Amino acid sequence: MACVPVGGASGYASSSTLFSPASGQWLLWPYLLLSYTGAYSASMRLSQFIKDNIEPILVEWESFARTMIPPAETMSVVELRDHAHEILLAIAGEMESAQSERQREAKSKGLALPFLKETFAAEHGGLRQRVGFDLSQLGAEYRALRATVLRLWMGHVGTVDAAVLEEVMRFNEGIDQGLAEAMATYSEHVANSRDTFLAVLGHDLRNPLSALSSCIHLLELAGEARPKERTLQIARRSIASINDMVTDLLEYTRTRLGRGIEVVPQEGDLSALCQEAFDEVCAAYPKRELVAELPADVVLMFDAPRMRQVLTNLLSNAVQHGDPAHPVALVIRDEGAHATLIVKNQGRPIPPDSMQVIFNPLVQVATRESAPHERPATSLGLGLYIAREIVTGHGGTITVTSSAAEGTAFTVHLPRGGKQATQPGG
Repeated sequence: MACVPVGGASGYASSSTLFSPASGQWLLWPYLLLSYTGAYSASMRLSQFIKDNIEPILVEWESFARTMIPPAETMSVVELRDHAHEILLAIAGEMESAQSERQREAKSKGLALPFLKETFAAEHGGLRQRVGFDLSQLGAEYRALRATVLRLWMGHVGTVDAAVLEEVMRFNEGIDQGLAEAMATYSEHVANSRDTFLAVLGHDLRNPLSALSSCIHLLELAGEARPKERTLQIARRSIASINDMVTDLLEYTRTRLGRGIEVVPQEGDLSALCQEAFDEVCAAYPKRELVAELPADVVLMFDAPRMRQVLTNLLSNAVQHGDPAHPVALVIRDEGAHATLIVKNQGRPIPPDSMQVIFNPLVQVATRESAPHERPATSLGLGLYIAREIVTGHGGTITVTSSAAEGTAFTVHLPRGGKQATQPGG
């Protein structure tokens, strides 16, 4: 086999690089050279190169993982590098082990036996699912890892010969097996999440349906007598609960099919809408203290029914998850080009791992702050996801901060002119 020189011509012998998805270019990071300066001979095994230069590789893994928006926006370095160090060392170790052709073929297809759920790659896949990465983003991480390792190594290989190609093949087999393990665990977690969701749905639908059935039975027993108002109130609330769950499911399905939640903005007074939603939540939770700071005439473009959904959801969540000893606050700020809406409560802060996924569908954050009778009958984990979709449909943003000292605050920024105001030239 002919030997092909690749060292100096590659441009990597004198610098390290980092890929920028925003520009589509490789950016130079000379400071990483301290980790792997010096020429490597063609006999330098790729597995040893990985062990010697694992930190530069991890820096690029972390940088690429951070481009996975939105889940990576608030993740720490440790979370972004999740198990990457162990995955690389496991691949390097496998490359140095003796394997038959049958074993190598199985690895290249992700079918290596025995299949172990407790491998670092498998655990990585499960954790990525939990923090909101989708399957394509998980696959992209492994593709980027493959490209990074081979690029850095080939930049220090004098010639490409049979030994070098063998090392590349062994490495690719390890990457393929690791990706297969990660995707298998990811898919298993998705299936478990789906099954849990269906179980919650069945349970939560049964409660209002049972109450409604009881009300109908009581009305039947009443005959011609005037039905009691209490019975009618229970029936109305049960029907409203069922309708809310069905609406959430339909809107969730629309977003998953790529159609999004329809938003039809019209000029209106956001302050007046907030007052209406605030009064409704106050009536629903008469034992809780709520306060509002609503300036008059905050006029902007928005879809009133949709924004009412957002407000009701945020206020209800604040009541249900907040400390009853402290009031829930609703604040509006007129900031010229934008209107800012803040819903804040005091109490147990949102756990850091939940902060990563709180706006994802089917996510529920446990709380022990509210009294049992104040907790929601429906808990499908779709409310904040739908709220984010509605706000995004307006061209706005919704964020959350949470700490024991400052409490939990959901902040919504809405452009005054609607979504078109956020477009270039708008």
